[in-house]
Amino acid sequence: MELRQLHLGLDWVHAPTSYDAACLCGRIQFRINEKPRVHYCHCTMCQRATGSPAAVLGWVKKTAVLWGKEHPTEYRSSPVAVRSFCGVCGSPICLAYDGSDEVGIHLGCVSLSKELPPYYHYGIEGRLPWFDAGKELEGTVTSEKW
Repeated sequence: MELRQLHLGLDWVHAPTSYDAACLCGRIQFRINEKPRVHYCHCTMCQRATGSPAAVLGWVKKTAVLWGKEHPTEYRSSPVAVRSFCGVCGSPICLAYDGSDEVGIHLGCVSLSKELPPYYHYGIEGRLPWFDAGKELEGTVTSEKW
């Protein structure tokens, strides 16, 4: 796998140009061919979709995702977005807003997620007071309303 050098803060790290990903059972396998823009999302929709205090999403162009033989099952979770998950094991896979050319991949699916730290918080109005991951990062409130 080709490596490229990226500057993250004060440290230089080598990061791959592509990332392999899969659901828990391995039925949904895919590759991401660009470095995702990663953040925490604390909105109640993401909390419910993941069963966690926050989702960790890596945003990439839809064209940067290469799906394997199986594609995830889709669910319209709101008037503005569709969420995808494995129909067998239930792993959340991604989130796609209507009209956007990007998709948010749930970072727990990505094999090298340790190399992709979140850079900010989104939906901070839903942030649980005891969830302190990335507390030094800046955040914004949710902009989607319906």
